[in-house]
Amino acid sequence: MRATSIGHAGILIETRFGSITCDPWFDPAFFGSWFVFPRNDRLDPELQHRIEHPDYLYISHIHGDHLDETWLPHHVSRDTTVLLPGYPTRELERRLRDMGFTRFVRTTDGEEVQLNGDLRIAIHVEVSITDGPGGDSALVVSDGVSRLVNQNDCRTNNLDALRAHGPVDLHWIQYSGAIWYPMVYDETPERMRELVDLKVESQLTRAMRYVEAVDARAVVPSAGPPAFLDPELFGLNMIDGDELSIFPDQRVFLDRLAGDGHIGVLAIPGTAIDVEPDGFRVTHPMSDDDVAAIFDHKREYLEAYQADYLPWLADLKAGWTAHTDDLLATVTAWWEPLLAMAPTLRAGVGANVLLRAGDLDILIDFPNGQVREHAGEPYEFCFVIQRELVETVVAQRAVDWSNSLFLSARFRAWRAGPYNEYVYNFFKSLSVERMRRTEAEALRKADPDRGGLAGEEIRIGDHVCERLCPHRQADLAVFGEIDGDHLVCTLHGWKFDLETGECLNATNRKLRIRRADAADAADATTG
Repeated sequence: MRATSIGHAGILIETRFGSITCDPWFDPAFFGSWFVFPRNDRLDPELQHRIEHPDYLYISHIHGDHLDETWLPHHVSRDTTVLLPGYPTRELERRLRDMGFTRFVRTTDGEEVQLNGDLRIAIHVEVSITDGPGGDSALVVSDGVSRLVNQNDCRTNNLDALRAHGPVDLHWIQYSGAIWYPMVYDETPERMRELVDLKVESQLTRAMRYVEAVDARAVVPSAGPPAFLDPELFGLNMIDGDELSIFPDQRVFLDRLAGDGHIGVLAIPGTAIDVEPDGFRVTHPMSDDDVAAIFDHKREYLEAYQADYLPWLADLKAGWTAHTDDLLATVTAWWEPLLAMAPTLRAGVGANVLLRAGDLDILIDFPNGQVREHAGEPYEFCFVIQRELVETVVAQRAVDWSNSLFLSARFRAWRAGPYNEYVYNFFKSLSVERMRRTEAEALRKADPDRGGLAGEEIRIGDHVCERLCPHRQADLAVFGEIDGDHLVCTLHGWKFDLETGECLNATNRKLRIRRADAADAADATTG
């Protein structure tokens, strides 16, 4: 088996029984905010041909740095068979059919499928709204001799599932940031430093938790970080290490891997890794000195990369939608029927949200399910976004603003209290199909009699606590750990005082927790 990096989460997996192109991303994503790092626009033509003519295509999920809707229709052969994750909706399939793909293998979560000869795959899916209403997925590939896990940025809750198919040789995994938090929030530099450091550490810790569970022979850092070439966003690149950024590069994670006794492999676009019985053969597309220079002289590398794309960025911005006279009316007609569908989600928000689109202030009144121009009413959440960007996603009828807008980090945000997942779940669900699922999940979490875990208690060590983390509803039976005087949710790194349940990361995020007694031994699930 050979695995060649395409860049970011992209991999070309080649076996004697067939090849799979995974998540090929080439065109800048999220309003020109994200670029592939290191750059992948100069790949060897022969490699490019193999990427564009695989036997199978795998798209893990519908985010723009995985599903490249501008590049795919013009480059990947329509004769390719698409390997579809077993998502509860057909949104990904519809988008790929719209591009001209007609051959699909529909898979079931975690079940192995034989493709050709000894080539077998299994796709594991996550379908929580927090993963995006379209879901997220990870791919396991075996050719009868070697096995590769392509986890990309799928945050599976079942840490054992990816290894359940047998011993793993190569584990490709995300470790760097893939979110706008906390950089877009209005905080003091001192507080921002704390938040950024906590976020980076939680990302690395979570990735290491997966590394330990999969226990592969070697680990390949992938799916980030992106490069930010727009001068307005250039400061998000982590170059010297002291930037207020959550985007460490590959060598940071390689150091963490080495420190914990794991073998890590640095892959840049074009790097081929051949799996051999006694090890791995790694072939870079350039000399080792040139590879090292990308990271040793990262600022110079990014500035040269930026210079090549500044004209492209100027053309992109010139094409953003200009002001219209009916923006408020369009948004109101679009969103109020969706709000009417989602009383549980609205209750979960429980406050007004202000969308400041340039000179137009739009109030989303979640308690009353209304959208109107702001007239001075109080609000607890605020988004400040360039008018042209709002006009563009409205004109596109973008159903997931997390993907189409927020991941660009081209906005500012403020909130009066703690993070509220229901606010972002609304912006991820701007279609009837998506809102129906989002409301169902909100109802499930709110009502344990409907199959949710809300209200259930588990035992971790000498303590009993509620099963769901109050941050993002992570299952503490999977991700809860005792660390000294704290309970840590390792999925996102949130810490809670064992005695009081108070959260160290945010106010008003208390965890219900107490010391276990004799009765708890029989009554509580052990995490």
